[in-house]
Amino acid sequence: MGQYVFGIDIGGTTVKCGLFTKAGELLEKWEIVTRREERGAHILSDVAETILAKCAHKGIEKEDVCGIGLGIPGPVRADGTVLKCANLGWDITPAAKIMQELTGIFVKAGNDANVAALGEMWKGGAKGYEDVIMVTLGTGVGGGVILGGKMVAGSNGAGGEIGHMIVNQDEEAECGCGGHGHLEQYASATGIVRMAKKCLAKDDTPTKLREFENLSAKNIFDCAKEGDNMACELVDQLGSYLALALSHVAATVDPQVFVIGGGVSRAGEILLHAIRRHYNENILYALQNKEFCLAKLGNDAGIYGSARLVAGE
Repeated sequence: MGQYVFGIDIGGTTVKCGLFTKAGELLEKWEIVTRREERGAHILSDVAETILAKCAHKGIEKEDVCGIGLGIPGPVRADGTVLKCANLGWDITPAAKIMQELTGIFVKAGNDANVAALGEMWKGGAKGYEDVIMVTLGTGVGGGVILGGKMVAGSNGAGGEIGHMIVNQDEEAECGCGGHGHLEQYASATGIVRMAKKCLAKDDTPTKLREFENLSAKNIFDCAKEGDNMACELVDQLGSYLALALSHVAATVDPQVFVIGGGVSRAGEILLHAIRRHYNENILYALQNKEFCLAKLGNDAGIYGSARLVAGE
């Protein structure tokens, strides 16, 4: 039985790579460029090449590696087939099969958000829990579902797409997916800035937010921490939409803990407070007072979770 695992997190700009012990100790991490030209035709071969080169450099035989885990930014079926991935240029791609053929090493693949949730359960903010919902708040809103310590991907690998839950049926603006009123339009970094610009354009209410030429989510949270009324209202609104979506998720899977990650989570306790403030408002008593915590692994959650895909075998 191999003692090493590789955790690979394939992103649109870089591929993050990690060499781990099977117990989850990160021995080394590095990155390579994601070559998206020719519809991402070189990505998997580049990953295979860097893994085999690392094995050669470290004197690691293939028999010493129990597997390679791949985190991919798109829907991934249980057999490791990716059902199209616009960020990489892929059509339907049997990613795990191709990687296994290129390396001669066992491979498992999963959606990157689900994999990140697995990483946080294994070695991060949700360590000690087995029923976990992770929400990543960045440019968009992603999510991952872990039940009984296992990743829930769904029939087509699209489980956990929390960002596209409808939280406002009256919204006229389009989500990036073409829908309307999705959580991503309010709880992402771009979403809270969009809401702020609408407020600023509506009237002349005094607010420090008017001082920023290129307003960011960080500016809004920083101003809220300083007590700016409009910023505080915006953070509360984000918390309200996010709490509504998470209450729907809780009513479906009853998790032990919600882990909040992504760039927006760097706002810290003010964000958790905004969610907790609204979460219990319209939910069954048995589902109230859930644990909410911040992710701890940051950009490494994907490589940890990918490694866990195969370390748990």
